[in-house]
Amino acid sequence: MEKQIIHTADAPAPIGPYSQAVRAGNILFISGQIAINPATNKLIMDNIALETEQVMKNLKAILETAGSSFAQVVKTGIFLSDMSHFGTVNEVYSQFMVEPYPARETVAVKGLPRNVNVEISMIALIPA
Repeated sequence: MEKQIIHTADAPAPIGPYSQAVRAGNILFISGQIAINPATNKLIMDNIALETEQVMKNLKAILETAGSSFAQVVKTGIFLSDMSHFGTVNEVYSQFMVEPYPARETVAVKGLPRNVNVEISMIALIPA
């Protein structure tokens, strides 16, 4: 099985030596996304709700480019700068996700790229 690199201009370009996403068979591995608006290349950090919304929009763009959707997500990793953001992030996240919900972990970490407050990665299926 060969891997296929997934890239869209509707999500931020990678800021390091990685791809936005990689398809392996019918599985999509999406790199952690932060709240960069791809149209302006600027970080959205006005508040944690807007920051999370931009992250989810970036993930949606990658999912759709690969032929998938939030309904096909099987695993999510959420990384927070502080666990006090959990409630707001969870509220925004739930507006995008559909039941049955994917497996997920949420952890607070010491630091995130560009000092953001939230980074989210996903693994999804790509329907045949």
